Amino acid sequence: MKYGMPRSLTLAQQFFGLKNEIICAGEGKICRGLLTWQYSVTPTPLSRQYRIRIDYNQNSSPKVYVEDPDLVFLADGREIPHIYSEKPLRLCLYLPDSGEWKKSFFIHRTIVPWTTLWLFYFEEWLISDDWKGGGKHLRTKNEF
Repeated sequence: MKYGMPRSLTLAQQFFGLKNEIICAGEGKICRGLLTWQYSVTPTPLSRQYRIRIDYNQNSSPKVYVEDPDLVFLADGREIPHIYSEKPLRLCLYLPDSGEWKKSFFIHRTIVPWTTLWLFYFEEWLISDDWKGGGKHLRTKNEF
């Protein structure tokens, strides 16, 4: 580790951050080097509830999946913007290797709010057919 460089957070630190954050109250576990966290979120008072799963190991970036409802069904045949894949549906929350997310960042302070914001833009997209969330659309078969 270079002097002044932030240290990567451990899976246990990430787990306890998630466990103690009310906006992602849920349940999870660490097993065989993988942190899995599941919670439900409602982006606005008028929104539906979404069941989210976050998978994270320290060798890659967090992967965020919407387990319910089926966003492909809600999109009604339209290609959903800003996702990595549809099966399983994995959200694109930031540009990989851009520094927007680092292993020294807490998931509950970055990935969780970004997920809620993504869902807000998704709901707006369902109505307008115009993605207002910005960013690059990186739909790919490759894993980041």
